[in-house]
Amino acid sequence: MKALVKQELGHGNLIVVDREEPAVGPNQVKIKIKFAGICGSDLHTYEGKYKVAVPVTLGHEFAGEVVEVGEGVTEFKVGDRVTSETTFHICGECRYCKSQDYNLCSHRKGLGSQVHGAFTNYLIARKESVHMLPENVDYLAASMTEAVACAHHAVMKSSVKPGDVAVILGPGPIGLLVAQIAKHYGAKTVITGLSKDKSRLDKGLSLGVDVAVDIQTQDLKQIVNDLTDGYGADIVFECTGAPPSLNTGLDLLRKQGEYVQVGIFPQAEISTDFEKIIQKEIRVMGCRSQKPADWEPSLHLMNIGAVKAHELVSHQFKINEWDKAYDAIKKGEAIKVVLAPLEE
Repeated sequence: MKALVKQELGHGNLIVVDREEPAVGPNQVKIKIKFAGICGSDLHTYEGKYKVAVPVTLGHEFAGEVVEVGEGVTEFKVGDRVTSETTFHICGECRYCKSQDYNLCSHRKGLGSQVHGAFTNYLIARKESVHMLPENVDYLAASMTEAVACAHHAVMKSSVKPGDVAVILGPGPIGLLVAQIAKHYGAKTVITGLSKDKSRLDKGLSLGVDVAVDIQTQDLKQIVNDLTDGYGADIVFECTGAPPSLNTGLDLLRKQGEYVQVGIFPQAEISTDFEKIIQKEIRVMGCRSQKPADWEPSLHLMNIGAVKAHELVSHQFKINEWDKAYDAIKKGEAIKVVLAPLEE
């Protein structure tokens, strides 16, 4: 079978190669891939900014059909429509594994980074990570379940409640998903972007976001103050990973507001306005990936139409068209790009 593999670390080194079809083992499920989404971490890996266990097939957002199950698997059968968490291996012994916070296990191995992922025809997942697709979620939408789960994880880090004003900094796929989920939980949502993000901001409005703001032509702080009687936002979700955005978010928050860092910054050390954190008693939270508790709620939100993942897919390519997919993303033409395997 053909697979899109990161052969060596550094920039590039991502090529389609022939790989042997994987064999299913005990307590494992073999999945025939239908679609696999491109995540920002895949871009970072391609650009040499993120280390993986090379050589490895990339791709950790996916959906497909069960074609074989291993010994000990009774929960799934051939023909089931499924998606899977990215977790392939955990230590099972640390305090984080015991609380099912697998995203924090130091020994965790993930699909598409330490273990072969979904930019190919077949993938092996551990049975504990696999989830059945509900009736109203097709393969294309389901290929975004991991991204939805990450967004759900971010929203659950806050104490969002009806009537809150939530500002989402960044109209990328995760920002648009966070906005939909926060909206579902009753928040009035404000999503921000640059002038070049007009199509994404418009998409946000079409998905039910209350206010979309071009921060280059509009006064974001004034808009937030007008919505909150001058108090400031209740919650800010920073989804850009752009260093200046951090202090923008802190400035927008009301006293005792909540700041959730979702985007990944390009460097570890960022200049932070701790004066605002102290004086306004702001609650600052990190947010890493997703965990098992986020998956069924995410599938449910898609199933009832509260999250319209399907509408974020702007481009589809085959795995051998990586260059086209990458260009579409880097040029800002795409919202969400999904890859399909090559025919066997």
